[in-house]
Amino acid sequence: MREIRTWAITALTCAALAACGGGGDDAPPARATIVTAVLAGQATKAQIDAGTQASGLQSLSGTAKCDVDIRYVLYMTRDPAGQPQTASTGIMVPSGTDAACGGAGANKLPVLLYAHGTTTAKSFNMADVSRNTTTGAYNNAAGAEASLEMAMYAAQGFIVVAPNYLGYDKSSLAYHPYLNAEAQAIDMVDGLRAAKVHLNAASTTKPSDKLFISGYSQGGHVAMATHKIIERDYASEFTVTAAGPMSGPYNLVGAFDAGLVTQPSLGATIFLPLTLTSYQKAYGNIYSKPSDVYQSPFDQYAETLFPTDISLTTLITPPNNKLPADATFTLLFGTGGLLTDSFRTGYASSNFRKALVTNTLTSVTDSVSWTPKRPVALCGGANDPTVLWAPNAPVAQQVFFSLGVQVPAFNLEDRTSLPSGAVGDALYAGFQQQKTAAGSNATALYHGSLVPPFCNALIRGYFQQVLASGL
Repeated sequence: MREIRTWAITALTCAALAACGGGGDDAPPARATIVTAVLAGQATKAQIDAGTQASGLQSLSGTAKCDVDIRYVLYMTRDPAGQPQTASTGIMVPSGTDAACGGAGANKLPVLLYAHGTTTAKSFNMADVSRNTTTGAYNNAAGAEASLEMAMYAAQGFIVVAPNYLGYDKSSLAYHPYLNAEAQAIDMVDGLRAAKVHLNAASTTKPSDKLFISGYSQGGHVAMATHKIIERDYASEFTVTAAGPMSGPYNLVGAFDAGLVTQPSLGATIFLPLTLTSYQKAYGNIYSKPSDVYQSPFDQYAETLFPTDISLTTLITPPNNKLPADATFTLLFGTGGLLTDSFRTGYASSNFRKALVTNTLTSVTDSVSWTPKRPVALCGGANDPTVLWAPNAPVAQQVFFSLGVQVPAFNLEDRTSLPSGAVGDALYAGFQQQKTAAGSNATALYHGSLVPPFCNALIRGYFQQVLASGL
């Protein structure tokens, strides 16, 4: 993407909302009430194609069929305590005379509800895909992920609703309910509701009743949780057409068992503060004081560290010392590590592990499961060093199979798991070529850069197949 037009967005201050404290005894605004809604930017087909050609994505995304309007909505939702809070969402809306783009209002379009991956950036905003005109760098930490979803989906005729989550952007919540399945699903539902109300009021492109759900990494967990909770609690309002979680920790407790006790995954010193704070805020029993779980000096900072717009490089560089000085973010224990040895030795019977079980979506050993009523496909790579493949997608596939639900699990390292024919051949070969080209950086780039484009292509293909089948 080249430069697109953007407008500054100013949220209403907390003092203006009775829901944020004060303001009398008025009832708080209902969930999904729109606080602010604006057209935040626009991207033409030519701009999108220039971006995908320059990045090499175009062989996977295809050339753009549609121009895209980028809208931003700040809305009311609820935090894990049930208290009203604001959160925001980006909305990418196809436009143009092509029938795939809505035919200038003649056709309603399918909706992709997309859940983004883990970020520490407080200002993260999926409605901002703009670039610096001098350097070409994205102006927002969400730029790369948002641009990928725009090229893969919005430019191909899907309305993309991409919530930023509680705690990010202009949200009134001071922390993020990381990997809290119920809380994040509620936020996603409210973002979807607000987006549909806004589009029906302000856009010539209207949403159809076809609802697809996807997400990557943390967003894979959020996507599966949202699918589960929509079918459980909101079936009279929404029908999920299909879901495609990608590279997510669906077996959350199994992933932490492997990545905490056995071998810390890349990024562990980021994931643990996010998760510990999330569950302490939600359940109140994870620790009595931060030093119960964090080594000094991190016990002084970790509980309130994220989200922040201070770079990770700065946080790990002396004299800041807000996180262990380890660029792989794996130094959890021992000298200079993030967590106490007593936390590790007590993990198996801890309230933290119990909270992980509560937020696990599929597990064999902990007997956690749910039965999806609509089609699901999973995607990832077996060599992922950040969200481990083995305890997650294959376990989910096994659990769903035991419940009578066939779920494909696309493994980019296993040609036999991919679609048959030329499409599967090209995706498998292309991914292997990208790994080879990455050379010694392949491990570091695997989860965040190499896998996402290929899994998005596979899941989009699966969604298009479901659409064509009329399911």
